[in-house]
Amino acid sequence: MHSIVIVGGGAGGLELATRLGNKLGRRGKAHITLIDKARTHLWKPLLHEIAAGSMDEDMHAIDYLAQAYWHGFVYRSGAMEGIDRARRLVQVAPFVDNEGKLVTPRQDIGYDTLVIAIGSLTNDFGTPGVKAHAIALETAEEAARFHSRLVNACIRANTQTEPLRPEQLQVAIIGAGAT
Repeated sequence: MHSIVIVGGGAGGLELATRLGNKLGRRGKAHITLIDKARTHLWKPLLHEIAAGSMDEDMHAIDYLAQAYWHGFVYRSGAMEGIDRARRLVQVAPFVDNEGKLVTPRQDIGYDTLVIAIGSLTNDFGTPGVKAHAIALETAEEAARFHSRLVNACIRANTQTEPLRPEQLQVAIIGAGAT
């Protein structure tokens, strides 16, 4: 059976795995595998809502295991370490949980067709101070970290006995789009 491996479960990779799973995987015409280091997908344009505290990630995240079950593909947890093109293998790093326990060992996953859908990263365009002071919104974890820092700064400012200093609580947004 033809094996299609998709690395990256972002908007493009997840959509492709779902459509191919529905069309080919369920009918036994191809084996579809999605590889991603996260367990869930959250549409990147929603990250600013988590950062603002106006959306709960758990209400909007798509669980890869559930999506795979319902749409005829297989999900493998882990980050791609490399590709052995000669042997047609994707090398997937071991996945370790928050307690340091091994969840899945290092894996070599064979393919006939390989799709790399690893997405994009924030570009700061060399803007001075961005690397040292900004928090990029690449993941839900980063958005939640920003939200926590913002709320804590507001609480500190609201509960301190001395007057608020002008530089004490500042937020600058670099970039105009949701992504």
